[in-house]
Amino acid sequence: MSKSDGMNYAPKGESKQVVAPGEFVFAATNLDHGHIFGMCNGLIEAGGELKWVYDADASRAEAFAQKYPGVSVAASLETILEDGDVQLVAAAAITSLRGPLGVRVMRSGKHYFTDKAPFTTLEQLEEARVAAAETGKKYAVYYSERLHVESAIYAGELIGQGAIGRVVQVIGLGPHRLNAPSRPDWFFKKEQYGGILCDIGSHQVEQFLYFTGNKDAKVAGSKVANYASKDYPELEDFGDMTLIGENGATGYFRVDWLTPNGLGTWGDGRTLILGTEGYIELRKYIDVGRESEGDQLYLVNGEGERHMKLGGKVGFPYFGALILDILNGTENAMTQEHTFKAAELSLIAQRDAVKVEG
Repeated sequence: MSKSDGMNYAPKGESKQVVAPGEFVFAATNLDHGHIFGMCNGLIEAGGELKWVYDADASRAEAFAQKYPGVSVAASLETILEDGDVQLVAAAAITSLRGPLGVRVMRSGKHYFTDKAPFTTLEQLEEARVAAAETGKKYAVYYSERLHVESAIYAGELIGQGAIGRVVQVIGLGPHRLNAPSRPDWFFKKEQYGGILCDIGSHQVEQFLYFTGNKDAKVAGSKVANYASKDYPELEDFGDMTLIGENGATGYFRVDWLTPNGLGTWGDGRTLILGTEGYIELRKYIDVGRESEGDQLYLVNGEGERHMKLGGKVGFPYFGALILDILNGTENAMTQEHTFKAAELSLIAQRDAVKVEG
């Protein structure tokens, strides 16, 4: 797993298989973002069988297949969509293509698992909502900054246990290293990547809804800017937003592409969760100046102060839960409503953002 570049962030955990061999079959396609590896790792660790891979770039598909022995390279996407054994298609397409691809996959009779951001326009979101409702298939999204971070998973468990009382505010900090030479051309084109709040901001919105227990929220304000990336005029390297949940909880989030090269990982991602009876701080990927390991959780409540090192101790239950949801028709991993609402609020924040010149 790369620590220098978030595009290649692909955690591996212990195998906790929830199905027997061959009981859940999936395929991978559109390998435009490195998150596809984290998505596939999670499903395989939960017992999924990766049968096919397809990409328009044959060499990219071949390289992918070498990482996953036994995977066959499909001649076309149709090969995957026409295979009755395949239950889910995982994809990390160019962001602007993710929504249309998902609609196609669902209407072919298969579930869809996409990298974030799942859409670049509200129109794409509406088309996916209609397709999901009409087909009964899942449109799942890899919100990795919660789903593939053990400290974030455990924070949810603590909140559920009442460790900090009622959550009233979430502050999310999502800095990323730009590492521009490693990025594809589409990453710098606004129409294709959607904007910084639509993109990495979607992680933050999803976490706010989850940690506060909200099904809906309003965007109270948002801003975007290009401070240090003038060679890429369509790139936004800074964005923030403020949310107010329907239950009164508030959130503030800042995302950026300004991580300095001296940091030991791709971004000093942090989350601060304030409750009526305590608070939690997550230092997800590094504990600056102290330890290079991430997944550090700090808990303060009426019982005192606690520091927990959670790497390798919690696991990643989302993937197994998703597989079982597909097989059983349940919604334990993440509801479709929650999945789409996080995307919707991100898109609204992006659409209405004040553009700061600086």
